[in-house]
Amino acid sequence: MRPKAVSTNPPNVSDDPARRHYALGGEKLTAPRAAAGLYLVATPIGNLGDITLRALETLAGVDMIACEDTRITRRLTERYAMSAQLTPYHEHNAAIARPKILAQLAQGASVALVSDAGTPLISDPGFKLVREVCAAGHRVTALPGPSSVLAALSLAALPTDRFFFEGFLPPKATARRARLAELARLDATLVLFESGSRVQETLADLAAVMGTRSAAICRELTKLHEEISRGTLLELAEGAATLETRGEFVLVIGPQAEGTEVMTSEAIDDLLRDRLARDSVKDAVAHAVEVSGRPRREIYARALELAKENEEQSEKHGGS
Repeated sequence: MRPKAVSTNPPNVSDDPARRHYALGGEKLTAPRAAAGLYLVATPIGNLGDITLRALETLAGVDMIACEDTRITRRLTERYAMSAQLTPYHEHNAAIARPKILAQLAQGASVALVSDAGTPLISDPGFKLVREVCAAGHRVTALPGPSSVLAALSLAALPTDRFFFEGFLPPKATARRARLAELARLDATLVLFESGSRVQETLADLAAVMGTRSAAICRELTKLHEEISRGTLLELAEGAATLETRGEFVLVIGPQAEGTEVMTSEAIDDLLRDRLARDSVKDAVAHAVEVSGRPRREIYARALELAKENEEQSEKHGGS
């Protein structure tokens, strides 16, 4: 049986070269039609001038751009005078949108995937799409470019030979401190994302768990009001009350200095409380010992105290 021919003209896609254009420096340029496949295109994290020449040509040359928010991506396409076809692809519609994109690719279409800002898939949807596109045998091409993670690392003045990207921490305080207690064991610079509404609480928790470490607060990277604050976590947490909380934040925390305490008693308590809420005392203790490096006898005794406190509180609330 002869293989089924792949259409070079995907449904609803025009080959009109006038559609595949962009403007740069006041000059109108025509982009060649992109070869069939999925293109992962990094877009500016703030300053629209940070787009690469290859990204412009690709975005103008693909048949369709899949994006988180069409309104945000349209600002970019309008800035560079592109007549691009935009389609939403985000965490709420991904299950429905994925098969449609795969069907387009199967018919020879070229599709670009972008996030609202930065490199696709980094704390953004897209992993499942890439996995299924690869499984279907279609070409996947990455176009590197802006990344708030790398920009923050470059500006933080902290070690960059080894780093760990965590993304967003849990929103609830107990779970957040428990996760920070786990991260405190890593011998690497940490990179976190945080929203303006929670950044002050997160700084307080960071100071409680890893207070002596050097850190940097990176706000509104590459934008007009970019601001970088450096100091120890204790210093940064103390100044958080006057921190401008509008905008987007990347927090960079340096590795633990040799000879310093890895975890405070408060951090161990938070870790145990979080684990006791879903695990047995035995399992909670085993995890806390591994993370904290403290003696098992000490952790076990504290776990029993906290478990007893939980029981007493439950009985009190149950009897009221």
